[in-house]
Amino acid sequence: MSKLKVLFLCTGNSCRSQMAEGWARALKSAQIEAYSAGIETHGLNPNAVKVMAEAGVDISGHHSKHVSEVSQIPFDFVITVCGHAQENCPVFPGRAVVLHQGFDDPPKLAATAKTEEEALEHYRRVRDEIRAYIETLPEALMRRNPLSFSL
Repeated sequence: MSKLKVLFLCTGNSCRSQMAEGWARALKSAQIEAYSAGIETHGLNPNAVKVMAEAGVDISGHHSKHVSEVSQIPFDFVITVCGHAQENCPVFPGRAVVLHQGFDDPPKLAATAKTEEEALEHYRRVRDEIRAYIETLPEALMRRNPLSFSL
């Protein structure tokens, strides 16, 4: 059984898509070959690294990648995790199915936080929402596209 190649795509590949890749590698590596990239590159968000480490997932070795760096990989699914990426998603060659699963933007939410702890709570909530979504994979992908793939 081959693994599904899944790309998590967001605007800057700094936070949400990095978390999704980290969770997919940690929880679903037997079924999913996970990647992440951005429409732009904004660098790896240190708060994303921090809250993922709190949950036992090390993404500190990741780096912010532009979607062009992974464009030759034959993805089965491209999952946009923010509205901007969904609206600006490039065309992928082959049979890649593009789906959207949006999550709030932790840096934007944290911008109005009064303390670092309050800021980190936004990151933790989104981290946990992303984990809950990743836990539904790959079955949720198969249900959305039952004719495309078989496990």
